[in-house]
Amino acid sequence: MKISHLIESLLLAAVWGISFLFTRIAVPALGPILLIELRLLLAGITLLLISSRLNLIAEIRHNWLNLLILGVINSAIPFLLFAFAALYLPAGFSSILNAAAPLFGTLIAGLWLKERLTLGQFIGLVIGFAGVTILVGWTKIPVTPEFIWAVAAGLTGAFLYAVAAPYARSKLAGVNSIAVATGSQLGAALVLLPVAPWFLPNTFPSMTMIAVVIALGLFSTALAYVIYFHLIDSIGVSKTLTVTYLIPLFAMFWGALILNEPITASMILGCALILSGTAIALSQ
Repeated sequence: MKISHLIESLLLAAVWGISFLFTRIAVPALGPILLIELRLLLAGITLLLISSRLNLIAEIRHNWLNLLILGVINSAIPFLLFAFAALYLPAGFSSILNAAAPLFGTLIAGLWLKERLTLGQFIGLVIGFAGVTILVGWTKIPVTPEFIWAVAAGLTGAFLYAVAAPYARSKLAGVNSIAVATGSQLGAALVLLPVAPWFLPNTFPSMTMIAVVIALGLFSTALAYVIYFHLIDSIGVSKTLTVTYLIPLFAMFWGALILNEPITASMILGCALILSGTAIALSQ
C-alpha cells in the first residue's frame, strides 16, 4: 500500500470514527430519520457542487440507477440502522459492531459468491464472531429489548456495508470516485426525503446540534465517501474494508474524550477478537 493510501485510510478511519460520536449526540434530539436525511442531503448537495465544477454530471446521469441502489444499501439503510442503535448504545460499542463488516464480506464471498472458504478464513470468522458474542454478552449495558434491537440494527448495517462494497466495485468500476459519492448520497437522500417531514422535532435545534449535523454531513459523509470510493477503485474492496480495524479505536477515543463513555473490558476484548478474526480471514 502506498503512503498516500495509508494516509487516506487513517483520515477515513478518523472521520468515520467521529461520525458515531456525532450521531450519538444528535439523534436523541432529531431522531434517526431526520438526522440521516439532513446528513445525506447536506453531503449530497456539497458533492453535487463539486461534481458540477468538475463536469461530472453526465457521468452521474449515465450511472444513476446503480448509484441509487448503492446509495440505498450503503448509506440510507445502514445510516438509519446505526442512528437507531445510537439511541441505546455508546459510540464505541456501535463502532465495534460496524467492524464486523469485513467478516460479513468474507461470509458473503463464501455463501453468496460461492468462493471457497479456506481453513484460515473459517477460523477467522469463528474468532471474529466470538468477539461479537463477547461484546454483546459481557456488556454492562442492561440487556433490554431495545438493546437487542440496537445490536441487531448495528450488525445489519455492517452486513449491508459488506454487500455494498463489492457492488460498487463490480457495477461502478472506473467511475470517478467523486461522481460515485455524489450520486449515491443524493440517491439515498431522495429515498428518505418523502418521509423526513413527518419526523420534525418539536423545538428548533440548538446551534451545537446544527454544528454537529454540518460536521456529520461535510466531514463524516461527503469527505469520507470521496476517500472511500477512491480507495475501493485504487486498492480494492478487501484492503479498503480493513479501515474498519481503526474506526473502533477512533470512536472509543472520541466517545471517552467528549462524552465520558466508559471503555469496558468486554469492549476491548470483543474489539480485539473481531479485528483479529478479520485480519486472519483477509490474510488468506
